[in-house]
Amino acid sequence: MTYHLRRKETVKAGIVRIAGSQISTAIEEIDDTELDRHEVVHQIRKRCKKLRGLIRLIRPAFPEYRKENVFFRDAAAELSEIRDAQSIIDSFDTLIKYNENKAAVPFEAVRRNLVERRREIAENTSSLEAGLKNFRSRMVQARERIMTWKITEEGFDAVADGFMKTYKRGRKAFTKAYEVPSAENFHEWRKRVKYHWYHCRLLRQIWPEMLKVHRQTADCLADLLGDDHDLAVLKEILKRDSRHLVTSEKLDHIFTLIDERRLELQFQAKFPGERLYAEKKKHLSKRFGSYWMSWRR
Repeated sequence: MTYHLRRKETVKAGIVRIAGSQISTAIEEIDDTELDRHEVVHQIRKRCKKLRGLIRLIRPAFPEYRKENVFFRDAAAELSEIRDAQSIIDSFDTLIKYNENKAAVPFEAVRRNLVERRREIAENTSSLEAGLKNFRSRMVQARERIMTWKITEEGFDAVADGFMKTYKRGRKAFTKAYEVPSAENFHEWRKRVKYHWYHCRLLRQIWPEMLKVHRQTADCLADLLGDDHDLAVLKEILKRDSRHLVTSEKLDHIFTLIDERRLELQFQAKFPGERLYAEKKKHLSKRFGSYWMSWRR
């Protein structure tokens, strides 16, 4: 429960504390030999996303934003292929469960293919342990560097522009996703929702009861859009993979199931999206600014 700003500390002190906590936890997870290594990859990539959400909140007041954002993005990207291979299998398993009453669907053959693909990716990767070792080295460097971070504003001024910029981009992405419902547009919206969720977690103490519902809505929405994206990626992988063990006709049937499920997920996402992005940016900024001032007093 350390991923939030505290009332009795400056914004800079809070940002450094939170960044240090995420980085140290990532290092501890790598050092814990009892943890499954693929789960470690999953967890430390999440740490990087939370770190990017953190610095995005203070973006206009943080001169080193661009450099640090690229640093944490690239650190996570080096471990993405192995984790994504597992995520695709998880997505396929969810599709199987959702359609378990469908007869004559060649799920097992396709799943074997995805498992084989994951094995090959793991073997072709230079070394999972080497990748984790390199990631750990990067995090040690980052932990030392955060103590020198400069933030040019204080109070709500330090977080307002970053918070509102992310919200505004999410609002636009929401509209675009339903106007032009492509996999790319829904994925872009999902990223904006995720950052907004991180920001609401960071600011949750300004009014915990109110922001709890807001955060839960963003979290649920990000999950729906994440499931939609995983299915879109799954379909593209199955299209490209010439080793599949079923006929094209049966594979087309699986594609139909994927498309049907994606439409359901997109339909389910619209209502929470309308609620989450009901306000214009300036109205939300004024409201949250008032909450902040009351909280600080």
